[in-house]
Amino acid sequence: MNLYRDATWVYEDLLNASKTTKRTSGSLQSIVLNSCKRYKLKSNPKHIFALVNSVYSYSELLNYMYTRSKIDKDIPLRKKKVDGIDNVDTKNKKVKIYSEITLKLLIHDLFLSKSKRIQMGKHPIKDFVIKHKTRLNSELVRFKIKHKISKNEDAKNINNNIDAFSDITPVRWFRLNLVKIDDIENCVSELRKKYINRVSHWEEIKDNTDIYYDEFIPNLFGVLPSSKLTSHELYKRGKIIIQDRASCFPAHILNPKHNDIIIDSCSAPGNKTTHIASYIFGDTHGPAVNEKNSDPSYQIFAFEKDAERGKTLAKMLRIAGCEKLVKVNIGDFTKLATPQDYTQVTGFIVDPTCSGSGIFGRKIVDKLNKDKRDKEGEEGEEEQEQEQEQESIDSKDEIERKNRLIKLSSFQFEIVKYALSFPNAKKLVYSTCSIHPEENERVVIDLLLDKQVKKQGWKLRPRSEVIPDWPRRGLLQEFEQVFPKDEEATALAESCIRALPKKDGGIGFFAVCFERN
Repeated sequence: MNLYRDATWVYEDLLNASKTTKRTSGSLQSIVLNSCKRYKLKSNPKHIFALVNSVYSYSELLNYMYTRSKIDKDIPLRKKKVDGIDNVDTKNKKVKIYSEITLKLLIHDLFLSKSKRIQMGKHPIKDFVIKHKTRLNSELVRFKIKHKISKNEDAKNINNNIDAFSDITPVRWFRLNLVKIDDIENCVSELRKKYINRVSHWEEIKDNTDIYYDEFIPNLFGVLPSSKLTSHELYKRGKIIIQDRASCFPAHILNPKHNDIIIDSCSAPGNKTTHIASYIFGDTHGPAVNEKNSDPSYQIFAFEKDAERGKTLAKMLRIAGCEKLVKVNIGDFTKLATPQDYTQVTGFIVDPTCSGSGIFGRKIVDKLNKDKRDKEGEEGEEEQEQEQEQESIDSKDEIERKNRLIKLSSFQFEIVKYALSFPNAKKLVYSTCSIHPEENERVVIDLLLDKQVKKQGWKLRPRSEVIPDWPRRGLLQEFEQVFPKDEEATALAESCIRALPKKDGGIGFFAVCFERN
């Protein structure tokens, strides 16, 4: 029952967000996580997210089943309470003991989940839903006939204008955690017991027994998202870590060696941080000795501005066996880390706050914001033509988007420029999970043109040293506008890496490496 109770509160937060005029930011996943923190919920946030996400995608069907079955008419009532005491005034209406949202969560699991069962023991609300199973099923059948669909899955996001399958990753990527693995071949042999069919490309992954060995990132594998990877013993022991392929680019491009000292400036949730550890400590399982940095026992310094996200980072480091290998600093990197205190730092990963336009789970939030704008348009002057009204809404949306990107790109430029000022840094990888050039190529261009950055000798590492076989590179037209020589513009664009959401097997991403001798 706890899962349904907790999911009810989170879903209410999602619905409340849709009613406010304020723009909803982040992704559905971030809304769920924030709600879990606010209410101090004990249920696993991943389980709540999966349930809330699925219920929202089936909202049209669930609303139909709930309303047409008239199940709400049979909900038991209780007297209202005033200050915790039963209100005996007969003039006051009685209230229903079951929430509509909670009932829809149970109906979803009974009819639309894989197990087709309600995940709780004996309970009156479960008995109530099962009692109405026949009536609810009749409405499910009517809905499918009405919309000319044969499978329950086809009812996802009807009238939501959301492509259910475009907002989830096509591949579940995971990598070996070399900090905890002594014998890679033995670990791969364990994987083969579950994933017996090796395919030659991620698009060929069709079955829960299929596995793809990535050709770009060493020790990275892809399986179906529906594969129960988290139940695998290797995952439970922290020997494999779920991480999108594109998210693995920064550490691989940086390619730190055993004696390198690295700062991860915006480190939570910690996947990139632990990936750095795999490169530095992969076959030593401990720090190098006699390093003259600000703390001789550490070679990786992780900074995280947000205290709550810092807790997530600490948990990730414990799971990965890196808690003694990484020094965690909670606070603003540009305030806590000064170049004079970290003179021996040789490399950086800077993956700052961005629009998140390349990640999955945003389409629901984008729809919430669009619905708000549409509602604002409907509340405008009635004599406006619908076409003009829509143009006004779209123009407002574009202005809002551009203003937000200007603020983000300004912050991104400043934090990268600050990291480039560390005296002995030789390499820096800048990355975002954004598809917008404002946060990617244009930030890179501004840095290359900056007098201080030029004076410090920073250039872009060429394509030949930045995953050269990866086909999708930076946007050439962005560099052509600033660098008139075709060869120079092409070389700079080729130095950048891009990944498109879904099309490249995972999230949208951008990465580039600055280097100097």
